[in-house]
Amino acid sequence: MSKRADITIDDVAEAAGVSRQTVSRVINRGPHVKPLVRDRVQKAIDSLGYVPNLSARRMAGSRSYLILAINDRKRTIENWAAGRGNDWVDQMLFGGMTECERQGYHLLFELIDTETEPALRQLANVSGALRPDGVILTPPHSDNAALCAWLTERSIPFARIGHRDGSHSVDVFMDEAGAAYEATRGLIALRHSRIAYIAGAPNYGASAQRIAGYEQAPEGGGSRPRDVDGGDRRVQFSGGGRDY
Repeated sequence: MSKRADITIDDVAEAAGVSRQTVSRVINRGPHVKPLVRDRVQKAIDSLGYVPNLSARRMAGSRSYLILAINDRKRTIENWAAGRGNDWVDQMLFGGMTECERQGYHLLFELIDTETEPALRQLANVSGALRPDGVILTPPHSDNAALCAWLTERSIPFARIGHRDGSHSVDVFMDEAGAAYEATRGLIALRHSRIAYIAGAPNYGASAQRIAGYEQAPEGGGSRPRDVDGGDRRVQFSGGGRDY
């Protein structure tokens, strides 16, 4: 059935034979609703084509049912403009939107500047306008202590991708140092002796972790770069007198 804007929560309650409050608890995934009753209410919602009003849901409680995902403006636009895309951003959005839909939430995506001062101002503006229930910070913002402090001071839950320290946030990360270590060790095992490493942006915490893993790998009898650089990608080896 097509969705109808004139169908109300009272219509759903009448069709399911329950109270308005019970329908509200089902919509908001609240507790104290028996599975059979929850199923009956959901069938009534589907049958009538009822669409919960987000504004009404917000007025009924303290939640906004919005999750805000923040990404770096400059790098995202540069990659899209160059046709390189942002595959990991696409994957994050897919995973976030899929789970938000399952939980009755909506995921919003915003680009903010890299520099702390404008980033704080932009985060304050978008948070004030949307009042999200939570914020996802991606690199380099996930490594920005000022942004994390701002969210913590306002009791806004947040998750950080690519960061780990077990503080006030939910941290989602991989073993960056271990991955770089294994990659370097694998090249040494294949008898490569002149192994260079091109680092990522220095304001990305993962970049430093990867460099650490690379430097911890055994020498394998070969040479290592004197400089590991993520800017102009000019890497100098300690042996042979040649630049790469």
